[in-house]
Amino acid sequence: MDRLFYRPKDAAVVLGMSRTAVFRLIKSGELRSVKYDGYRLVPADALQEFARRLSEAA
Repeated sequence: MDRLFYRPKDAAVVLGMSRTAVFRLIKSGELRSVKYDGYRLVPADALQEFARRLSEAA
């Protein structure tokens, strides 16, 4: 089964950017995330949506 959620550190690896950049995207609302039991999690589909928007903007 594929992963449904990524910690910001892992999302940064998937996106090829720094952890700080991922937190900046989360804070600005460009990258959707949820908080659960004290953990910040990025849904896998949010990563795909973000990548699609980047591709369309290019």
